[in-house]
Amino acid sequence: MLTVLGDPTRQAILDLLLEGPQPVGELAALLPVSRPAVSQHLKVLKGAGLVVDRQEGTRRVYRVDPDGLAPLRAYLERFWQTAMDAFAQHAETQHADNQADKEKDR
Repeated sequence: MLTVLGDPTRQAILDLLLEGPQPVGELAALLPVSRPAVSQHLKVLKGAGLVVDRQEGTRRVYRVDPDGLAPLRAYLERFWQTAMDAFAQHAETQHADNQADKEKDR
């Protein structure tokens, strides 16, 4: 998923879809790429499980799939928690070192 979202155009498409469902034509009108390019990017996002589509008359309307974002969110939460745990461990070590230095100075 991170590889899929590494493309700025796909990031922009996902950002637009976070505002609400949109058809390809409306997305293409808001982006500096062609409609076929938007369709290709949507195909990649759909393949990654980040968006879903539905047929409305003659057009397809895309929206973000919250269930598809769940693994990405879990990954980022795990990443963030690991970083916070490392920070807490570092802070505790620094505090202990400072306390030991104060004891030596007495």
